[in-house]
Amino acid sequence: MNLEWEHRYQQGDTPWDKGAASPPLVDWLKSQSITGRVLVPGCGTGHDVRLLASQGATLTGLDVAPSAIRMARQHPLARNEEYVEADLFNLPAAFHGAFDWVFEHTCFCAIPPSRRLAYVAAVNLVLKPNGRLLGVFYLEPGWDHPDEGPPFGVTSDALREFFTPYFHWERDLVPQSAYAGRDGRELLVEMQKVS
Repeated sequence: MNLEWEHRYQQGDTPWDKGAASPPLVDWLKSQSITGRVLVPGCGTGHDVRLLASQGATLTGLDVAPSAIRMARQHPLARNEEYVEADLFNLPAAFHGAFDWVFEHTCFCAIPPSRRLAYVAAVNLVLKPNGRLLGVFYLEPGWDHPDEGPPFGVTSDALREFFTPYFHWERDLVPQSAYAGRDGRELLVEMQKVS
């Protein structure tokens, strides 16, 4: 368990939880679909998990904070989802190569930048051959000390450097919809695992 994240959930200090699914994901699902088995790392209270499950996919929401998982489980099931308390960097063998998709939103920006390569390796490990990653990544926030966070921003060029050894970058766009204050500060990226 990561005590920092657990403490923040216990204190209600969760400014990233907006009470609804990610607006870029909502928009993306209007014209695209995510099917099969899907992992959402850093799922928090599960808003994105429930939206994806309601579309018919089989979801696993993952978080290191027991309180986040407890809160997620308090919501009525959307369809076919489960919530697992676990560390993305130390997953059981049953997760290896088990997922068709990973949906990323707020996990990558929450981890220290020094762990980003480990994050990419973990996502690669859980995906099946030709599995896909859809991510809403938080771009450079533009403050004077970009290493202070979370959130830790990233540039689109740095994202490509991190992911291209393992993934084929298929498309990206700056979402038209965003939570208040994030307009133009996120990048939606779809990638496919290089098998």
